[in-house]
Amino acid sequence: MTDPRPDLDAAYGLETPEDNRRLYAAWAGTYDSGFASDMAYVLPLRVAEAFADAGGRGHVLDLGAGTGLCGEALVRLGAGPVDATDLSPDMLRVAEAKGIYQRLFEGDLLRRLDVAYGHYAGAVSSGTFTHGHVGPEAMDEVVRILAPGGLAALSINAGHYDSAGFAAKFDALSVQAITDLRLKDVAIYGAGAEGDHAQDRALIALFRRA
Repeated sequence: MTDPRPDLDAAYGLETPEDNRRLYAAWAGTYDSGFASDMAYVLPLRVAEAFADAGGRGHVLDLGAGTGLCGEALVRLGAGPVDATDLSPDMLRVAEAKGIYQRLFEGDLLRRLDVAYGHYAGAVSSGTFTHGHVGPEAMDEVVRILAPGGLAALSINAGHYDSAGFAAKFDALSVQAITDLRLKDVAIYGAGAEGDHAQDRALIALFRRA
């Protein structure tokens, strides 16, 4: 029987895109009311706030949008319109029902997205660049879809930043592809979160396409 409430250890242990689709197919229906609520998952809000505070504007692509938590926060802050892409069609169906996105489409950041070069004025991501998910090699695709001067606000699990090669990747991109790189340290979960990951932190990487 499929477990409707996968945990973070299962998510952090993902190895392939198909593993990802299976886990999030089981999790989609309870993600907001279970995991996000139980863990006081504040990271999507913190990413949206960082984007808006840095002067971000629409048209924005929510990368690894999941059930749309970051997109909801962006819309509340007036930073839109927003599109969504995710590897999981089940998570996207939940996001679509919220009526916050102009366009939703399946996409794999480790491959070319169905997006024209330089199409978006902004890009956000919450919870995608972490253990078992997407590594720094996807940054090239993030840069490709941004218009010159476009702003990105991407959360990266703090325990994953150096060991997975994000620091080195940003150093390379800063030579000519991106400008104004800043890192903002934030809590992933709020008061009341319990468990081994309750104190986990993320770095929100803010940068502009050169």
